Amino acid sequence: MDTSIVSALGAGSGIDTVALVKQLVEIERAPQQQRLDSKKETLDAQISAYGTLKSSLSAFQEILKPLSSNDTFSARSVSFPETDVVTPNSLGTNAQVGSYQLEVIDVAQAQSLAINTTYANKDSAIGVSGSLTISLGTWTYDNTDPNNPLPQSFAENETQLAFDVEVTSDDSLQDIADKINADKSDVQASVLLVDGNYQLMISAPSGKDNALQITADDPSLDLFNFNATNYANVSETQQGQDAHLKLNGLNVYRDTNEVDDVMQGLSFSINKASPGEKFTFSISDDKNTAETAIRNFIDGYNSLYTTMKSLTGVSTDAETNVASRGELASDGTAKNLLARIRSMISEAVPGVSEFNALTNVGIRTKLDGTLEIDTEDFNAAIKDNFDQVAAIFAPQTSSTSSGVDVVIGSYASKTVAGTYSGSVTTAPSKGSVVSDAVFAAFDTTAPAGDYTFAVTVDGTTSEALTLSGSFTTVEEFRAELQSLINNDASISAGKAFVDVVIDNNQIQIQSRQYGSTSKVAIDSAGTEFTSATGLSSASVSTIGVDAAGTINGAAAFGSGEVLLPQIDSDPYGLNLTVSEGMSGDFSFTFSRGFAGELSLLIDSFLSTTGVIKSREDSINSQLGSIVDDQESLDRKMTIKSDRLTQQYLAMEQIIASFNATADSLTGLTDRLPFTYKK
Repeated sequence: MDTSIVSALGAGSGIDTVALVKQLVEIERAPQQQRLDSKKETLDAQISAYGTLKSSLSAFQEILKPLSSNDTFSARSVSFPETDVVTPNSLGTNAQVGSYQLEVIDVAQAQSLAINTTYANKDSAIGVSGSLTISLGTWTYDNTDPNNPLPQSFAENETQLAFDVEVTSDDSLQDIADKINADKSDVQASVLLVDGNYQLMISAPSGKDNALQITADDPSLDLFNFNATNYANVSETQQGQDAHLKLNGLNVYRDTNEVDDVMQGLSFSINKASPGEKFTFSISDDKNTAETAIRNFIDGYNSLYTTMKSLTGVSTDAETNVASRGELASDGTAKNLLARIRSMISEAVPGVSEFNALTNVGIRTKLDGTLEIDTEDFNAAIKDNFDQVAAIFAPQTSSTSSGVDVVIGSYASKTVAGTYSGSVTTAPSKGSVVSDAVFAAFDTTAPAGDYTFAVTVDGTTSEALTLSGSFTTVEEFRAELQSLINNDASISAGKAFVDVVIDNNQIQIQSRQYGSTSKVAIDSAGTEFTSATGLSSASVSTIGVDAAGTINGAAAFGSGEVLLPQIDSDPYGLNLTVSEGMSGDFSFTFSRGFAGELSLLIDSFLSTTGVIKSREDSINSQLGSIVDDQESLDRKMTIKSDRLTQQYLAMEQIIASFNATADSLTGLTDRLPFTYKK
């Protein structure tokens, strides 16, 4: 067999250099790629585990919410008999516990006025103009004829604001009704079709103190007048009346049939009067709500603990006895979260003394770390120490002084639970102006004069006001003056209302606001107004004073009747409301409660600046580094592949050269003379 020199040297054997290069590159890549893949898999698992952890913490926080509310521990239940006289609507957590007997003597009803003048078309202009003043208050009637009681005198309701309706000559009956209804009061007007003609009906809110007085400033509007001197053109189809109840034998009157303030926390509707029919109902504590919330907390905590333990610990399969590590078993941050939660479970609640830990409620920690309830201790705590159980779980504030009320403010997440000292050095006061003389009866029409005046309240100046009427008692004058000022458009718009009070038979106009911005002054006054009332621009005006004092030894910020602790101090986030006349030292306590403290801790975990977010950012940064490392490895392997390819290409060229030489040498020995042949 003929054999070439190149073949004899082993060249030109047809090696698959492409496959060879790929195999060599993969052999070098494999360990590095495995390390990257393993690290990425671990980091991806940790990100997923933190997602599970956050979800579990959020779900547990929702379970804590009922325990963070005092309403849970103030729940009430009512035992109400079946009756069509009264319908219970709602029962608040502040309802007074006890047994009650109720009797409905009268239902509340609204006064209704029918304008006697009728019209064939409700949408045609009725040709009248001017202003109608509608006031709400109480009518006294002349009952000489019981079948036809006549309005005699009117006392304006100080809690209701009068309003004006401007009527133009092109207004129809429907237009006037629409203008009345456009006001924000509860007065309602409707146009009724009666015997083929249209008639205006005006209805007041229910209650005898919400009856209507209508006064027109133009003779063309006389058909609408309903006042003590002019009411002939209007029919009172129904008088205003209060609901009359007897509660445990006590007479109670309300201006509405929707009652929510007779018994604290209980609202009910009066359906009909039923004198002589008495029914009994009772309100009692509903401790089941709190018990359920506590048991839900135990279940929720155990679920959270099991989840966190599986993520951060090592577990052994009971069947296979194979140990497996949680995705966060080597993560110190996650382990620390669990440790902090477990620590809070065993600690005393900040701001609560003595009965202040879960163990006092019968909640115990088992060997496996979960919680359980000792039934005997739990039932005893609920039965005998329910208020202390509430103090353990829910927020509490208290003050040693009845003149200081402590309120949890909007920044209470920064407040440190504990007991603090305080001192009121200046009590809050309201701005006021006092008349220069004691009251004496007067009549603005005898003789007539300038009874105009204007008043400035808390920086808002009224329009020119005119006092009118006959005042025989100081109370009559007080009520009229207060109504006149508070019904002024500017005063009402600025919510700068006043209370007119009697002090040693002198009139004092007092702002309803406390503090240094509180001020009342007579801006201007007519001669007769001043001589009759003793009020003038020279009357003594006193500016209100802000509360002042210290909280925990540091100067507090006073605004009106409120004292605020210094920013970023431990009690910061609490608002202290100081009563007028209060002075001296006091102390106050704040507790966020166990549920509040634990929820705040979880908030710190889950916040955008919390430890979980920080850890996730770190993991994501490492994942970003893996992407960079992967790109670097890919580039390195590409270069390696290219280099090997070039090397083998050079080898192939050499082999090709050898093959060419082999071809030229083929048969050479046959042509040489004297060559030995076998």
